[in-house]
Amino acid sequence: MTELSRRLGRRATLDDIPNSELERLAGLGFDWIWLLSVWQTGTVARTISRSHPQWRREFTETLPDLTDEDIAGSGFAITGYTVHRHLGGDAALARLRRRLRDYGLKLMLDFVPNHMAPDHPWVPLYPEFFVTGTESDLLRAPQNYFRHGEKIFAYGRDPYFAGWPDTIQLNYGNPNLQTAMIGELKRIAGQCDGVRCDMAMLVLPDIFERTWGVAAPPFWSTAIQRVRNLHPGFLFLAEVYWDMEWRLQQEGFNYCYDKRLYDRLREGHARPVREHLHADLDYQDHLARFLENHDEPRIAATLNSAQHQAAALITFLSPGLRFFHDGQFEGRLKRISPHLVRAPAEPTDEILSAFYERLLTLIRRPTVRDGRWWLLECRPAWEGNWTYDGCIAFAWERSNHERLVVVVNYSDHHSQARLPLPFDNLASEIRFEEQITSGTFDRHRDDLAANGLYVDLPPWGSHVCTVSAVQ
Repeated sequence: MTELSRRLGRRATLDDIPNSELERLAGLGFDWIWLLSVWQTGTVARTISRSHPQWRREFTETLPDLTDEDIAGSGFAITGYTVHRHLGGDAALARLRRRLRDYGLKLMLDFVPNHMAPDHPWVPLYPEFFVTGTESDLLRAPQNYFRHGEKIFAYGRDPYFAGWPDTIQLNYGNPNLQTAMIGELKRIAGQCDGVRCDMAMLVLPDIFERTWGVAAPPFWSTAIQRVRNLHPGFLFLAEVYWDMEWRLQQEGFNYCYDKRLYDRLREGHARPVREHLHADLDYQDHLARFLENHDEPRIAATLNSAQHQAAALITFLSPGLRFFHDGQFEGRLKRISPHLVRAPAEPTDEILSAFYERLLTLIRRPTVRDGRWWLLECRPAWEGNWTYDGCIAFAWERSNHERLVVVVNYSDHHSQARLPLPFDNLASEIRFEEQITSGTFDRHRDDLAANGLYVDLPPWGSHVCTVSAVQ
């Protein structure tokens, strides 16, 4: 929105997003657009963001020419679930949603269950909705508590880190608070098609009690069911860590962040990635696969270009929800804090941009969107060949025998392997045609049946091939 404002010479609202941009996104094959941080924020959190020394250092590393105007405060320090007045308010969002629908796009927004901004209207009206502390708590853990008027409140926090000083912790041990938050969710659900739920595991009863020593009844299963009673197709995406993805799927979430796959890809070893992809498809189909988001470092700054492309093939050609971040296709290097409203100017990495263009073309194919997926076994190419362990391979197939094979050497050395293929009714002569690079190679069905598909790949190399009969 800041870039759009610059082009217009005035502050842009959601009404100013051009239809050509929505058409472009739909043409790339996207189903959903998640608008990060559309809700109203206040002056208290913004003042804290501008004055916090550690945050300020981070902001300056991102923007060497930083000014206070670049720091709007975190979009997760919400003063109300109404669309920010600078974006045009609820009416502008409603108009944008109608335009998105015209292009077949659905709208996802934020829901932040764990905390609010300190100047949220509930704080003076319903102080019992928040976790409070004592003088001794404030003396013992000033990083987790603060004085507000005559009371001491807790900052919102993750139990493994100090509190977020621009937030106030909600008390899920209070049934009235849970009812109020369900009311907020219902209102949000009338404005969009789905929500991404920030740090969703923090309000699970056992996590909440371990963090705050307060018993809390379950929230998610009740909240999700009540929203779906009003909006049956409403989608819930959970930001979740600590291997709690399956649990939140059982609570009713459609998708959960797959942080485990992301971490293993960053570590750069093939076997843990393969082991992760052995999970049941009932589980994998409900994971959101990503390489970067607003919390993580830019992947182009984390992995070299060859490994980045290899990781992208594994991530986005696996089953589940494919989750991309603004700037990822251009190979941007600077992570932008949610406190900031400006990004530095960065050149486009033309190699990565061309790669993602080819990858998105492939993802649009019905084979990858709706087909059946298998993880393939990687076998030694010959006795004593250990390099096969660096390979990750899988296949897609539709009922009309459209087929795709993906093989990635996820290692820093050459690797060879043989891959048994799962396809039935293959022609006697089979053509493998590259989809990301160029080239074709033909194989005989009997050789594939007896020996598997032989691959020999350079470090971080890949084959992404359609499989068809030689005409």
